[in-house]
Amino acid sequence: MEIRAMRVDDLEGVRGIESRAGALFHDVGMPDIAAHPVPPAGALARFVHAGRSWVVAGDADAPVAFVLVELVDGLAHIEQVSVDPPYARNGLGRDLIDHVGRWAAARDLPALTLTTFCSVPWNGPYYSRLGFVELTAEERGPELARLMEREAEHGLDPVERISMCRPVGTGVRHVSRGTSLSGVDALPAGDLLQS
Repeated sequence: MEIRAMRVDDLEGVRGIESRAGALFHDVGMPDIAAHPVPPAGALARFVHAGRSWVVAGDADAPVAFVLVELVDGLAHIEQVSVDPPYARNGLGRDLIDHVGRWAAARDLPALTLTTFCSVPWNGPYYSRLGFVELTAEERGPELARLMEREAEHGLDPVERISMCRPVGTGVRHVSRGTSLSGVDALPAGDLLQS
């Protein structure tokens, strides 16, 4: 399996992955999240055209996992990462996130951010194991704060949602505590939290 750029002809396969991965929310008592409609192919195509989407390609080059990235507050924001359930627990989500980290580093973007559910095992706890730390409301940049407000307007319980951040590049421990999240503190190589 390899990571490659998402293509327009991947979009229906990606939508299927998102639907199957979303169904897992039934298992944690969140049927409303499981029933949330999958974005139409047109909405996903903008990530393809912007060059900010990747897939893990399996047999016959078909996607088995994907990641979508936005630019939020000058940082690489992981909009969505999903793994087809039959391929879960193989490190594919981690591989995609690490790929985004390398992509961000090549563009001098200092950190990755995301929003997620704090207690769903494959959300907040998983991202913590990958080196993400929870941001306080004061640490969020203005665009990330607005994004979380929009999530609440669309019915996502703000008590259950958190924003998280992980610095980009090796030798970096954490993002500075300013609301812009624009600086990083360097450490010697090897001090980065490994998963």
